[in-house]
Amino acid sequence: MLLPTTYSITKSQLELAKNTDFGDTFKSTINKPTGNFFYDPWIIGDEYKDTVWNDILNTLPVSKGEARVILLKPGQCYQSHSDIDDRYHLNITGDFNYLIDLDSKIMYRNNNDCKWYDLDTSSRHTAMNVGETVRVQLVVRKLLLNNVLNEFVKVKLSSITLSPNDARYKFDDVISGWLNRANKTGIINEFNPSLTHVTFNIEKSCLIELEKIMPTEFSLELI
Repeated sequence: MLLPTTYSITKSQLELAKNTDFGDTFKSTINKPTGNFFYDPWIIGDEYKDTVWNDILNTLPVSKGEARVILLKPGQCYQSHSDIDDRYHLNITGDFNYLIDLDSKIMYRNNNDCKWYDLDTSSRHTAMNVGETVRVQLVVRKLLLNNVLNEFVKVKLSSITLSPNDARYKFDDVISGWLNRANKTGIINEFNPSLTHVTFNIEKSCLIELEKIMPTEFSLELI
């Protein structure tokens, strides 16, 4: 789930990043989109162009999606979820904090070692901070693949019985992980979420796979 990459930052960059005051903001996005949220590269935000955060992002020599500085206070954890897009993680501060693969029941300690890590978010996972200091992570979304499909249909997934919050939890618990793997195996494209539904194209021959994992609280329509 969590693997070190060959990319890293310097100790001086790490120290400068530690001294940034983000206040109590849970998530701070430091770059901005150039087009489609999930498919097109993001560029550094104007207010961060001449800061250490731009230098740190440039140590990751790949096309990048949204980059967020995420704070997790001592004693806090995230709700269980999976994501459609994998992530790059860089630990800035924190002593005893962990990423946990809930499917495999494996805990990964986050170290202040200046290394970028590759996170496969197709598994149900959470993060928790059981130390005495705030955990600060720089988390960068990987762009979704512009897969070329052979014979596809367009589908629309909608919640039919759940509140928005419950629908989001169920979607990320069951469907997001499947979409993550489908993106990487090249059988979906043009993923487009909204407040009430998501749409995407899927190889017609793989539609039965999606139908098998659909929660009863959701509808699947061909459009």
